[in-house]
Amino acid sequence: MDLEDVLNEERQYQLKMKSMQWGRSMNSDDISFDRYYEHDEINKYLDRLASSHKNVEVKVIGKSYEGRDIKVIKITNGDGIKKKNSIFIDAGIHAREWIAPATALYIVQQLLNDESTARILNNLDIIVNPVVNPDGYQYTHKKERLWRKTRSKNIPGCIGTDGNRNFDFHWGEVGASPVPCMETYRGSKAFSEKETQALRDAVDEIKDTCKFYLTLHSYGNYMLYPWGYTSKLPDTWKDLDYIAQIGASAIKNATGTTYTVGSSTNVLYAAAGGSDDYMFAIFNVPISITMELPGGGQNGFDMPASKIDDTVKESAIGIFAMIEAVGQKYN
Repeated sequence: MDLEDVLNEERQYQLKMKSMQWGRSMNSDDISFDRYYEHDEINKYLDRLASSHKNVEVKVIGKSYEGRDIKVIKITNGDGIKKKNSIFIDAGIHAREWIAPATALYIVQQLLNDESTARILNNLDIIVNPVVNPDGYQYTHKKERLWRKTRSKNIPGCIGTDGNRNFDFHWGEVGASPVPCMETYRGSKAFSEKETQALRDAVDEIKDTCKFYLTLHSYGNYMLYPWGYTSKLPDTWKDLDYIAQIGASAIKNATGTTYTVGSSTNVLYAAAGGSDDYMFAIFNVPISITMELPGGGQNGFDMPASKIDDTVKESAIGIFAMIEAVGQKYN
C-alpha cells in the first residue's frame, strides 16, 4: 500500500468514527481517543468544559490568519488564589503532528477527571493551548495531510510559515530557511504570524508565575531543551536536564519506551527561532522543553487512530512526572 492509499484509508476511518459519534449526546467530559478531532470540535469541547466546571476558564487569545479562534483552557483547583505558579502547554504549531493536540487534550481530561492527577492543581495552575496553528491543522484534515506550516500568503505559489522558526530570539539564523516555499520558512520577519503572536501574548500574561513551558511536537521520542540556535548550553542547563530526565525516566520505567534527552542542537538539529528558546530567554521561564512524541504510520506523522489511546497515556506519564517535579522545585 503506497502513502496516498494509507492517507485515504485514514480519512475514511476519521469520517466513519465521526459519523458514529455524530448525534450522540456528548457531555463535557466524554471526548474519546479513538480518532483525531478537527479544530472546531476541539474548541467546542473546551467551551463545554468551561460551562460545566467552575475551575475552568476558556479564553480566545487571538485569531488565526483565516480567522479561526485560537483558544486556551486554564485549569485551577478553584480556590481563587491568583498568584500560584503556572505551567503552559501548547501543541499543534506544526499542522501535521496530530498526536500532539490529542496528547494536550488527554492532559486536560486527566486534570479534570482523575483525582490523583488533579492534586497537582493545589499548587499549580495549568494553561493548555491545544492547537496553536488551527488553519494548518484544519488544512491537514481537509486537503493535504502532511502540511506543516501556517496558511498565510507569501509570494504567489508559496503559502505559510513555519511557526517554530518565527519567534524573535536569534530569528532567521541556523536551521530556518529564508525561502518562502520551504517547510522551515522563517517568515518575512519575527512574529510575522498571527498564531505565534497569540502564543507569545498568552505566555507574556503569565510570565511572572510561569515555571514550565512545554511544547508538544512529533515525532522522534525526544525531550529537548535550549538552545536551538547553538550547541552551547545555557547556564542553567542542569535544571533543564533534571526535569527532562525525570519525564524520560518515568516513561521508560512504566512502558520501556526510550526518550533521548538533551539540548535541541546537540541531540537533534539546530533550529533558531523556536518557541522553547524564546520562552526561556525572553520571558525567563526557568524550564522550557520541547517533547517530540512517538511517531507512527508510513511517514511518522500519521499515527494510526488505533494507537492514539496508548500513545497519549504513555506520554502523559512523562508529562505529569515533569509537572510534579517542577511543582516541587519551584514551590
